[in-house]
Amino acid sequence: MKSNSLMFALLSVVVSVVILCITHWIHKWRNPKCKGKLPPGSMGFPLLGETIQFFAPYRANNISPFITKKMERYGSIFKTNLVGHRLIVSTDAGFNSFIFQQEGKLFQCCYPKSFNEIAGRESMVSAEGFLHKYLRNLVMNLVGNESMKQKLIPKVEKMVCEHLQSWCGQASIELREAVAKMEFSFGAKILLSYSESKSSKNLKQAYADFQHGLISFPLNIPGTAYWKCLQGRKKAVEIIKSILEERRATPRKRQEKDFLDLVIEEIKKNGSLMTEAIALDLLFILVFAAFETTSIALTLAVKNVCEHPKVLEELTKEHEAILRNRKNIDSGITWQEYKSMTFTHTVIHETVRLANIVPGIFRKVLKDVDIKGYTIPAGWIVMVCPPAVHMNPKQYDDPFTFNPWRWQGQELNAGSQKFMGFGGGSRLCAGAEFSKLQMAIFLHHLVTKYRWRVIKGGDIIRIPAVMFPNGFHIQILEKNIQKDATTTESRETV
Repeated sequence: MKSNSLMFALLSVVVSVVILCITHWIHKWRNPKCKGKLPPGSMGFPLLGETIQFFAPYRANNISPFITKKMERYGSIFKTNLVGHRLIVSTDAGFNSFIFQQEGKLFQCCYPKSFNEIAGRESMVSAEGFLHKYLRNLVMNLVGNESMKQKLIPKVEKMVCEHLQSWCGQASIELREAVAKMEFSFGAKILLSYSESKSSKNLKQAYADFQHGLISFPLNIPGTAYWKCLQGRKKAVEIIKSILEERRATPRKRQEKDFLDLVIEEIKKNGSLMTEAIALDLLFILVFAAFETTSIALTLAVKNVCEHPKVLEELTKEHEAILRNRKNIDSGITWQEYKSMTFTHTVIHETVRLANIVPGIFRKVLKDVDIKGYTIPAGWIVMVCPPAVHMNPKQYDDPFTFNPWRWQGQELNAGSQKFMGFGGGSRLCAGAEFSKLQMAIFLHHLVTKYRWRVIKGGDIIRIPAVMFPNGFHIQILEKNIQKDATTTESRETV
């Protein structure tokens, strides 16, 4: 009996100690230390944080319900925990601008470990300081203004014309997927000279596997979306590596070099920052960037124009005027014509504002930062929330309405205090202007040569990435061809 009593007493002590330790751990989790006063907020469950709430799907053209509820309760700056990371979320335009201005001083680019595993540890996304500047300059050689003027405009126009012609007359195309394939083919060609029809390696499928789990809960267990994403990345990198090795083994003399040729030249230079690991991560993320964000924005632009007849009328008027002013109507788009597409640029800007393709921009705090009576400790991560600024009625009148005219008379910068569609500060998206160029050329040929009807779909959800759960199916016809609708599901003709 005494031994049983002793065992029970010991067990009670052990259980009590365990409960105290867990209670203490939970208390520390929910009440992180800070030399000053932390912004208000909640930290969620230990380890998990509030990750599930953050990834909950919601309707497009809205701020995430998770962010909205936090703003209503705590204000424009609040603390939370996502994927085990202590986080300060900023929906304050002024503070966001300060963060970008202090890049490399008080803040540095920092994404959760799970995202770096996806993007690549040596990628341009993760690179800092001089390495990031070096990689950015390489990319700007490919898609900067001079390259667009001299090389890319005719190539983009050829791509757009060929694909629109191939889609014309089909009963239905799913625009998001069709544009993504077009952009992928073009991006892979100028980067790697890769052609899906001439290669035995299915690079597009590897990226499709990667893409499906890109914005997912980071649980690396076979069968999960995150695991599939990592497997897709692995396959894509293996294919890119084989292309790189083949090119290095059998170099070719060509009149026009692709980006891979330039990368190989950099690898060969003595003292170069470029290594094979950096090259693979750079090429991997550039191929992905070449088709993912632009295809979403372009699909949304067409959808917005469909739904706003006055926008289509103004857009058509602008592009038909460009054709009338040409000496030869069949000549290609010039740089001057592109720059003259003022209303088109407002359509693109407004599309990107409402698209909110990037739900968050992450920065690590290097030193304690005092802001609005609060202290953000060094080591924490700040998430700038572009949608909360883009949908703020204090920043935009009637912010949920598609209204390109709101931008007339304004300088359309790729990044500003109230517009972060392409990021902000020194890490503004290197391909922002090239993305806008592709959208403008596509819209030019679409509205001057074709009419189209929506067949079905067009619903949008965010998880928080932009998704078209039912696709966006349209039929494209030449303007001078009159055909009856081929489906009873058709809703409208443009």
